[in-house]
Amino acid sequence: MDKKKLFTLAVCFLVSQINLFAQDLSLLPGFQKSPYFNEQVLSFSYWPEVKVQINAPSDLNFVPNKKVYLILYALPNGNTTDWTIGRKLNSGDDWHYDIQHIGAQTRFLREHMQGVNIVTAYLETDMKSWPSWRRKYPDNAALIRNLVDSLRNLFNKFDTRVILNGHSGGGSFIFGFLNSVRRIPDYVDRIGFLDSDYAYDDSLGHGDKIASWLKESSKNCLCVIAYNDSIALYNGSPVVSPTGGTWYRSKMMKNNLEKSFLFTDESTPDFLHYRALSGRVNFILKENPTRAILHTTQVELNGFIQSIVSGTSYEAVDYVYYGQRAYTKWIQEAPVSFPKSHEEKKE
Repeated sequence: MDKKKLFTLAVCFLVSQINLFAQDLSLLPGFQKSPYFNEQVLSFSYWPEVKVQINAPSDLNFVPNKKVYLILYALPNGNTTDWTIGRKLNSGDDWHYDIQHIGAQTRFLREHMQGVNIVTAYLETDMKSWPSWRRKYPDNAALIRNLVDSLRNLFNKFDTRVILNGHSGGGSFIFGFLNSVRRIPDYVDRIGFLDSDYAYDDSLGHGDKIASWLKESSKNCLCVIAYNDSIALYNGSPVVSPTGGTWYRSKMMKNNLEKSFLFTDESTPDFLHYRALSGRVNFILKENPTRAILHTTQVELNGFIQSIVSGTSYEAVDYVYYGQRAYTKWIQEAPVSFPKSHEEKKE
């Protein structure tokens, strides 16, 4: 064999070994590079009928010795993951792309909370409704617990803390998880309800479990955001029953927690605002004198940011809850289509 062929074979072998070495060094195997904001993404289907898309910082920006905040964001009813992530709205685009911007709000958080690795997992059911999904599967609590465990295991090499979060019907996912445990596990650092606590039920022990969890560690935080939907109208008709909406359910939760904690009242004409445990517990309930539907507005106007940083030194830094969007420069140009990284997973 001549020297030229030998050289070519040697180069090919060296390249292949470098590629294998690079794969072995990957902090998050299976993730695919995103064209936006130095991110990487893993997408897969999870049995039964759940779509998962995980957005993480690139390997360059992911620091292994820092904590991982794994935010499990359960999608609102009727929404897709692409709509939830958001994009810059162009003429003819579906308006849903411009009403949540969890992708851009995540990037705002990464810019400000550089002491941790922030990872957001978007959880979408095939029927686009966590309440409907739970009704379909009687063993939904165990299935949700298995999903949470599977997502945690993807980051088991790191010091990973779970944040349970969701908007609208996404809150049903959180309560499904609470129903699956006798006590909220130590790995859960934060629970955030973004106008999503419709399924709160004292008789199921939700309030008692949350109170016990808050007592167990000074790192545990609860943020509840809602508005007065009990008087909201759509085409002249009520949106929810007087006791079926987040306004009523949030007050139920607060009343339960008042048995354990002393709340301070920081209310204004626009908001009922209650705090306990030096801000680790934070209820922000929007008044609604015009009887409008403010369901998604609370998320759009920096609500996701607020739900992640309330009770910390980052709260109200470079943003105002229910103020102007603080994350505009982090909105991506367009959705990104990622082929599924794995076949459907079943635990």
